[in-house]
Amino acid sequence: MPDRLPPLTALRAFDAAARHMSFAKAADELNVTPAALSFQIKSLEEHLGTPVFRRLNRAVELTEAGKTLAPGVADGFQTLVAAWRSTQRTTDNQTLNITAGPAFTAKWLAPRLYEFAQAHPEIELRFSASLKIMDFARDAIDVAIRFGNGPDNGLYSLPLAQEWICPVMTPALAERFPTPQSLVHAPLIIDESINFLDVTANWETWFRAMGIDYTSAHGPRFSQADHAIDAALSGMGVALGRRALVVKDLDDGRLVAPFPTALDTGAHFRFLCSEGAETRPQIAAFRDWIVAEVAKTSHITKAMTRLPSTEYQRT
Repeated sequence: MPDRLPPLTALRAFDAAARHMSFAKAADELNVTPAALSFQIKSLEEHLGTPVFRRLNRAVELTEAGKTLAPGVADGFQTLVAAWRSTQRTTDNQTLNITAGPAFTAKWLAPRLYEFAQAHPEIELRFSASLKIMDFARDAIDVAIRFGNGPDNGLYSLPLAQEWICPVMTPALAERFPTPQSLVHAPLIIDESINFLDVTANWETWFRAMGIDYTSAHGPRFSQADHAIDAALSGMGVALGRRALVVKDLDDGRLVAPFPTALDTGAHFRFLCSEGAETRPQIAAFRDWIVAEVAKTSHITKAMTRLPSTEYQRT
């Protein structure tokens, strides 16, 4: 059989009709008349040599040939759209589409972005705060800030900072609970957002690392890390704060970390973009800015004694 494809307009008409199962709705989507769309479908069927739709009284349905053709045509158009968007982005130096987790966006990115926006007024920032692992081409994403251990195959990946956890609380609460042992009687806030890591980093492991026998932490539980930190800021209790999410509050004095022992989680935040895209002006500017911002609070990490997971995990 010849491999010559039918006209793109005919394939586009078929794709729309197959998705809507209606020639009228497909014609509306493509802004053509039903007669024009029907003509395109007919030309496709003549090119193929067999019908792709079965015409009923008030509806249409795919034939076996149509069912075979539809998924590949849909995938083909999605690939074309993704390629077009990717190509457009290579020539756009004024828009930056960024995705990061909701907690990182709320606690780290958002409070700092004013300085970047002031320094680069020519760059339009667009954010998607989501835990979904987005596809750079399909979802039109330029930069992703991701947390975990990777892998990041086929991407430009720059580690930003190792993540650790330690008890954080308001200064007033720290006066009431001045020692690690005293936290046994403190109101504890439980952040469950980090439970996906292979390393167990929770209140039980922190107390064990301190040599304190305490195996049943009770208190309000939060599925989002930023909500747990907000609860600590309100004075509700003591939270195990993740470095990236508490460094600004620690630096500003709203929270304190009175005990200088932190648990390394083995995970880190990474700056990601498509390979080769790191040289695009707006991506390079954002990368350099975020690296500089991380460095501004490195003194907090340096003040900590960080225990690797091999020293506090149960074997």
